[in-house]
Amino acid sequence: MKKNDPYASLRIKEFNYFLLLRFALIFGWSMQFIIVEWQVYSLTKDPLSLGVIGLLEVIPAVTMALFAGHIVDQREKRNLLALCIAVFSLISLGLFLLTWPEIVSDWSSQTVLYSIYGLVFFGGFLRSFFGPTIFSLLALIVPKKLYPNAATWSSSTWQMASVFGPAMAGFSIAWIGVHWSLCIVFTLVLIAFLLVFKISKKPILNPNLGEPILQSLTDGLKFVFKTKAVLGALTLDMVSVLFGGAVALLPIFAQDILKVGPEGFGALRAAPAIGALITMLITAYIPISKNAGLKLLMAIFGFGLSIIVFGLSSIFWVSLVALFFSGVTDGVSMVIRQTILQLKTPDHMRGRVASVNSIFVGSSNELGAFESGVTAKLMGTVTAVVFGGTMTLITVVTTGIVSPSFRSLDLTKDFEENEKEA
Repeated sequence: MKKNDPYASLRIKEFNYFLLLRFALIFGWSMQFIIVEWQVYSLTKDPLSLGVIGLLEVIPAVTMALFAGHIVDQREKRNLLALCIAVFSLISLGLFLLTWPEIVSDWSSQTVLYSIYGLVFFGGFLRSFFGPTIFSLLALIVPKKLYPNAATWSSSTWQMASVFGPAMAGFSIAWIGVHWSLCIVFTLVLIAFLLVFKISKKPILNPNLGEPILQSLTDGLKFVFKTKAVLGALTLDMVSVLFGGAVALLPIFAQDILKVGPEGFGALRAAPAIGALITMLITAYIPISKNAGLKLLMAIFGFGLSIIVFGLSSIFWVSLVALFFSGVTDGVSMVIRQTILQLKTPDHMRGRVASVNSIFVGSSNELGAFESGVTAKLMGTVTAVVFGGTMTLITVVTTGIVSPSFRSLDLTKDFEENEKEA
């Protein structure tokens, strides 16, 4: 392997299948979430309903997360992921049927609304298993010396899919409507299900199989809270995502503030995708292990500034530029955080650490959506977004001041140790 080869992990066939299925899965999940947001807001015209969607998903995701991490560490990862995708296909099929006029023509809008809420709620249970399973499977596909490179490509794939999916949702709603847009989601999930079997079954590396669940969960939490690099990265990203969840309010900006309709909504969602693409290209070529803590602080600070500019803007192109830079900075943050987790987490604890990650960061997306919905209801949409961006800036500055050890975090030594082990 060439030194600093940006395509090193891509030379592993199974890793390419892993990226494809992850892209299809996250693309479909993100697209589905935005379509549901659009449909629910169209039914209610209430900003709080957008927050309810996030809350309904985050409650089961958080309550099940630690238990899911324990299960993942005790089970074979490939088949467990296949099972998760199969269940997800049933949820996406249910949403597709709920928006079929011929099927729900005799239903009241309230019945349709509550049925959608129900499927979102069950999706939250399922999501608690996705993160730990995917995180653990990645480490079994590539050798340790390629973890930083693989984390870059995997994180960038997630970032791109999570913004391209919503962008596609906005355009597809305008072109083919909500119902057939959800059919696209169902198709993507089926593709992911087929791709997962291109990956071979993996060994279970946990030496404590059959360990009591309470002991297992306690060990996982102890590891996270005593490993300052991991705890700092998770906490910082959680707070920034929680208060910077302006994208949850994009349907309101598109329909009521910028007045650009579903086409403009799709463009707004596409802007962060362009930023994420640039992030992927840059981080694949430029190592982020050196001065990782400072780079993470700078990235999240830039994210907060972008959110504030977006909130204050009433000009469409300014809003697009602001969201573009939010994608760039958020992408950098994602890559660094995933690299920290991959390098600092032992193999037998990956499921539990990833489950804590899902509580800290993954679920904060939905809590951020709920926070944005509530603050938009109380303060007004623009004020809510500016407030969230400001809280993000305060968090970054505070972390940088009170935690000099995190500010000086450098992953170069960890990277070199993995090179030697290989």
